[in-house]
Amino acid sequence: MAPIIHLVRHAQGFHNLNQENQQLPDPNLTPLGERQCEELCERFDAHDKITHLIASPIRRTLYTCLHSFAPVVQSGKKVVALPDAQEISRLPCDIGSEPSKLKEEFGDLVDLHLVQEGWNDKSSKSRYYPAPEKLAERSRAARVWLRELATKAGEDAQIVLVTHGGILHFITQDWDGVELERGTGWENTELRSYEFEDPTGQDPSASLKETTPSWRRRRGSAIPLTETEQVQIQQAFQARLDEETEKQEHASSAIID
Repeated sequence: MAPIIHLVRHAQGFHNLNQENQQLPDPNLTPLGERQCEELCERFDAHDKITHLIASPIRRTLYTCLHSFAPVVQSGKKVVALPDAQEISRLPCDIGSEPSKLKEEFGDLVDLHLVQEGWNDKSSKSRYYPAPEKLAERSRAARVWLRELATKAGEDAQIVLVTHGGILHFITQDWDGVELERGTGWENTELRSYEFEDPTGQDPSASLKETTPSWRRRRGSAIPLTETEQVQIQQAFQARLDEETEKQEHASSAIID
């Protein structure tokens, strides 16, 4: 059996309620978001097969992982926080907390060894600035990291990565269903399962492909987008992201002035 990567978008956070709340720094889950985690925990039927829990270091993804995969946590597995899986925008809601604060809040439940000072820096010279080439590179790096983890664990590896609606499209390289206004085609706590396209592990991009059962569960007999269609939607998404980033930078400059 080939390793499986289960990708999950976080549960509803307070920033999802309205546009004004996007100014909240690293917001928590709403009560509905907590219930969404409980529901995912109940409907997911492979807790006993999960070998690793990974999440973006942003608080809502960490809590989604801890709550949605509680049986795995209770078995003794820690959630490993992966900075490359953080969300793409420079809005306050998408900028994470300092490592010391995360350590104080999550204690031994979360492994923060990859979360170093500066991981939440999204300035123009940062690795995490939302430029197209930087988003593509850190998404590739995240896939390669996951592949290395799966290789060490063996063919029975089943890895959960809880992350965000925007970066999920870059990680999967799949733009099917994306809504430009929402910035994603993923619902809160939606789970999709993937395998690596190249089973030999030689693909430098470590590209993923959705498993047939996962695709059929959510899309039935629908035909996937063509490569040209994928590129067109990605370009439209990036154009919208560039526009939003420029607005945020102008707003920041106005405050400084």
